[in-house]
Amino acid sequence: MLIGLLTAVAASICYGTGSVLQAVGSRKSARREAVAAGQVTQHGGPSLSSTAKAVMTWEFIVGTILDFVGFGLGALAARLLPLFLSQTVISANLVITAVLSVRLLGIRLTRAEWASIGVVCSALVLLASAAGPEGSGRTPIAAHWWLLAVSLLLMAGGTVLVRVLGGRAAILAGLLSGLGFGALGVGVRVLNGIDPLDLGALVTDPALYAILVAGIGGMYLHTVALQIGSVNGATAALVVGETVLPGMIGVWWLGDASRPGFAWLAVLGFVLAVTGAVAVAWFGAPASHGAEAEPDRQPEPVRVP
Repeated sequence: MLIGLLTAVAASICYGTGSVLQAVGSRKSARREAVAAGQVTQHGGPSLSSTAKAVMTWEFIVGTILDFVGFGLGALAARLLPLFLSQTVISANLVITAVLSVRLLGIRLTRAEWASIGVVCSALVLLASAAGPEGSGRTPIAAHWWLLAVSLLLMAGGTVLVRVLGGRAAILAGLLSGLGFGALGVGVRVLNGIDPLDLGALVTDPALYAILVAGIGGMYLHTVALQIGSVNGATAALVVGETVLPGMIGVWWLGDASRPGFAWLAVLGFVLAVTGAVAVAWFGAPASHGAEAEPDRQPEPVRVP
């Protein structure tokens, strides 16, 4: 349990730091593209070329490297801990994101945001105290095919929907990216051919390709969310998608459980964690941050890549 918790915390730090660095690179690229086109929006209207250029900035590259490290650590944590605990601890990268955004993005956090972050941290303590053993993760192969189908539907359908909604889709893009990362966590948990190592079983398992689809799609949608919305709001929406459904799947489907007699504490911690994340999304809206707002300029419509 302790090794799993330390691994999840390390993954959270990597993801949180990576998110802010990616936001810096994404917004820098978006602003340059908007200025070149003569259209300046609140954060710079992202185009397909700006998204491509964003991934070539040094900030985004370093952030992506941290994401890969976080992915590896998070995958290990998903095998060692119940999903409702591992996914929630990893999602606490929201705290890292919020704190670093003060320094790197010039965002001034309000008292309400700090209070919400405190709620998330307290909830993680409750969850860690109540968590019991993780389930086996053994599932029928048909369930792996369903996971792949749902991942494809979420990522492909979500991408189309975000393009249609444009600049209004920041929170939705964050939520969909979170669902993708949640599907990734479930896929890692049920993946065949890991213990013991069996390459044949590994490469023929649909869960492996669900992991790839959900991971790549989630990364793209997260990049879009960072370009067109508040980094804290987008990350908080990601927290909800990455935490709630995978946690429920872990309990109902994979056999995850709390310690005997501590189910109420696990539920309380889980609800507080999600509530705190939603509060940060609400209070982290761009309008509440003077550093992000441009009151004298009417925002132009944003075209999503």
